[in-house]
Amino acid sequence: MVNAQPTTDRRTRPRVGDSAAAEAAVLGAQKLNPFGDLHTLQHLSARLARGLRPVWETLLRREVRSFAEPLSVQRFADYRAERGDLLTGWLPLAMTPGTAGGPTHAWLVIDGRFLIEMLDLFFGGAGVAPLPMPAEFSPAADAMAVRVAGMFADALGTAWEPLARVSFEAGRLEQAADIDGEDAVIVTRVGVDTTAKPMFVDILYPVLALKPHGATLTGKVVDKAEPDPAWRNALARATMGVRFPVRSVLAEPVVPLSMLMELKAGDVIPIAIAPDVPVMVGRDRLGCGTVGTSNGRAAIRLTSLAQPESDEGLNP
Repeated sequence: MVNAQPTTDRRTRPRVGDSAAAEAAVLGAQKLNPFGDLHTLQHLSARLARGLRPVWETLLRREVRSFAEPLSVQRFADYRAERGDLLTGWLPLAMTPGTAGGPTHAWLVIDGRFLIEMLDLFFGGAGVAPLPMPAEFSPAADAMAVRVAGMFADALGTAWEPLARVSFEAGRLEQAADIDGEDAVIVTRVGVDTTAKPMFVDILYPVLALKPHGATLTGKVVDKAEPDPAWRNALARATMGVRFPVRSVLAEPVVPLSMLMELKAGDVIPIAIAPDVPVMVGRDRLGCGTVGTSNGRAAIRLTSLAQPESDEGLNP
């Protein structure tokens, strides 16, 4: 059950690393999990839980702690039997891109009591579900479920971004997931710890829906990969082609205001050029040089270079 305590939940749900629980014990049975360990997907689930914290706080109107439970791999029929006949919201999340055979879906599974409590909070109540629970959702609860699924879809797209470019689109509330009972599903459970007791929402990934991303899910992360030499050389060439304005101040004469007021066309302001003039790049001093000519044009020969004041180099 979604509303069960985490400790009890861990005893009943099989874990990814438990081969006896993840696979059938008879010869010739199909493996439920063809991806091996799912550490990458577990990290993705933890990233999703962190991203859902503002979503929970918006819906529940209080500060909460959002966390991810360990993954499990089950036959969908077993998962369905584990949930029992309690009122449950099933919302498809279309995954793009899908498989070659057509679109694929993950499923958002929300406990009915939790959904109705969120609906009561949304309309200004205390977040209390009625007793006894209704047998089906009201139109308002349907709309609330779609609203929650839309928020989850956005958070899922953000969580998947470092792994693969997958977008999710929430569909309408369904009575059950359109998954064959014998199909394997990866169950990712996200919890929210409120002042009362933890509440849980499940996201089901059919194994078939994740097969296009199998290489990414099973790939190893290389911490220190060597850069591509061609890319590095192209970057160096592009960097060396960056142009900077270079300027120099040959003289800065100082004259009284009375002289400035009487200046007219044809007057001469005497200047004295120092032996070494500053050469500037942006706001930084590159060095000093001597004024002269080169190929008939005015030029400055650098006589010294300025030492940078820090390891960061020149300021922009």
